[in-house]
Amino acid sequence: MDLSTIEGAQALLETTPIHRWLGFRIVAMDAKTGALSITAPITGNAERSDGAGQAHGGAIATLIDTTATFACSVALGKPVPTMNMRVDYLRPAAGETMTASATVRRSGRTVAVIDVDLEAGGKLVAVGRCVQATNS
Repeated sequence: MDLSTIEGAQALLETTPIHRWLGFRIVAMDAKTGALSITAPITGNAERSDGAGQAHGGAIATLIDTTATFACSVALGKPVPTMNMRVDYLRPAAGETMTASATVRRSGRTVAVIDVDLEAGGKLVAVGRCVQATNS
């Protein structure tokens, strides 16, 4: 897979059924700075319960993990696995869509650290920190 373009990264993203099921779309990426953003609908499969208009915490965590993984993968030019992640939920994610924006803070020989902000309805609703294995 070509991870140097949004189209190539999106094609890899769509090889995972849960990413398709949740409607993940890469909307911005910069391999040089290690930044990447993915958006997803809050309604449908990501909803906390039918008609709630709020995202389920698991969908939020999945979006944070995926965005961090792809930010690191794009920066390195190869897929990488998650070693660890933490999510802090700040408020309910309400609205039509949520957007996770990741920044690679440090990428070393064996691990990388990525921070992710997740916004919905114009508000910061969750933050995450992920550690990826870079030597896999």
